[in-house]
Amino acid sequence: MNKTIIKSIGAILTGLILSAALSITTDLCMSTAGIINTDNFKVNPSWLILFVISYRFLFNLMGCYLTAYLAPNNPMRHVMIIGSIGMILSTLGALAMWDQSMAWYNLSIIAIALPSAWLGGRLFLSKTNYGKTEN
Repeated sequence: MNKTIIKSIGAILTGLILSAALSITTDLCMSTAGIINTDNFKVNPSWLILFVISYRFLFNLMGCYLTAYLAPNNPMRHVMIIGSIGMILSTLGALAMWDQSMAWYNLSIIAIALPSAWLGGRLFLSKTNYGKTEN
């Protein structure tokens, strides 16, 4: 395996780990504080579920921004790989936990995977001169 492939894998894994760690830690803190009921997700008010979806979107975006920053080349390809992995994992999670949560929550988590990845990559590109040449 050449160094570029290893750097690409590292960039993708780093972004995935950051996003997952932030989401899991926030869920745990909110559950421990008694803010959210993770044992019976259906009893939580809709506004709280919307908040959960919002911070997951933000954390996905942050992970993808980091991946774009670390990518050895073509940052948008890297972030869209994360988005695709996120969509697959979210779909599997939704299928496994379908009866333990509201359908709209499960579908929302699937739906935010690609847009948050794309936006994270676009934000990185807008803050840098990546790929732009000076005339």
